[in-house]
Amino acid sequence: MLPNYWYAILESNEVKRGKPLGVTRLGEKLVVWRNERGEVAVLHETCPHRGVALSTGRLIGDCVECPFHGFQFNAAGSCTLIPANGKNTLVPKAFNAAAYVTKEAHGFIWVWHGEPRALAALPPLPFFDDIDDSYSYLTLRDHWPVHYTRAIENQLDVVHLPFIHKTTIGRGGHTLVDGPYVKLDSDRLLVWVDNRVDDGAPPRKWSEMTEPARLPLLTFIFPNIWQNHLGDNLRIVIAFVPIDDENTMLYLRQYQRISRAPVLRTVFDYVARLGNIVILNQDKRAVVTELPPKTWAGMDEALIQGDRPIILFRQRRKELLEAAGLPTH
Repeated sequence: MLPNYWYAILESNEVKRGKPLGVTRLGEKLVVWRNERGEVAVLHETCPHRGVALSTGRLIGDCVECPFHGFQFNAAGSCTLIPANGKNTLVPKAFNAAAYVTKEAHGFIWVWHGEPRALAALPPLPFFDDIDDSYSYLTLRDHWPVHYTRAIENQLDVVHLPFIHKTTIGRGGHTLVDGPYVKLDSDRLLVWVDNRVDDGAPPRKWSEMTEPARLPLLTFIFPNIWQNHLGDNLRIVIAFVPIDDENTMLYLRQYQRISRAPVLRTVFDYVARLGNIVILNQDKRAVVTELPPKTWAGMDEALIQGDRPIILFRQRRKELLEAAGLPTH
C-alpha cells in the first residue's frame, strides 16, 4: 500500500453505536467502533496481552474491552485498565495497541496510513469538492478477489468498453481509441476519452492532441478514489478499498441530482443501482481472471497506446513507492 495517504476503508453506516466491528483493511486486522459521542476509533485488532481479537469484546464507555482478560483500550490505543492489576495501578506503555488517525467525511471512514503526524499537519482528504449534499446516492458494495491495482486499472481502461460492455455502456462499436489524452496533476490522474467507430483512419496519438476544453471523463485521486464525470448532475464514484494483497472491496456510488422529489429520487437511485450491478459484474468476470492479481510498472505485459492511463498510473505509483523506500512490486 502507498504510505502517507488517507484511505477510505468503510462507509459510515457500517459502524454502529454500541458494538465493535472487526474488518481486514490495508492488510491489517482492525477493530472499529464509535465512542459515546459517535466519533470513530480504529485500532489494530489484536490485544497486546494474549492476541485475542478486540472486535469480539464489548464497549465500555469510550473504550473497547478485550473479552479474555478485560483489558480496556481507548481511541488512541492506550490501555487504560488491566483489571487483574487493580484500577489504580499505572498501565505500562507496552500494553498499548496501535491506533490509526481517523476522520469521517463524505459518508466514509478514513484512516491515515503512514508516518505519525499531528492531525493539523495531515493533507486534506482525497475527494471531489464539487459533490455536495444536493446529490443523492445509493452504494453498491462488491468484493473482488484481486489486488486493488487491478480493480483501479479496470476503471482507467478506455479500450475495453465495446467488448466487455457491448450490451450496456459500450454499445455503438466505438472500438478505435484516439489518444487518450491523459494528464497527471500531482496525485490526480485525468483522462479524456475519445473512442470512435473504426473508419480505417489510424488513431490519433496522444502526443498530437491538446488538452480538451471539456472536463475529463475520468479522474483518479491517489490512493484509491475514482470518478466518472457523466455530467454536472450525474457522477459515479468508486472507493477501491484494499483488504489485502489479493482482495479489494469496491464501494460504488452513483451521485445524482436529476430527480430531486423524494419518491422520484428514490426510484432513480434504485434503478441506477440495478444498472450498475450489471455493468460492474461485466467488468468483474474479466478482471478476476487476470494474472497476476497485482500490477506494477515494468511488469511483463504488452501494452498499447490506448493503455496510457494505466501506464501513467503504474509509473506514478512506482515513483511514490520508491520515494517511500518500499519495493515497487
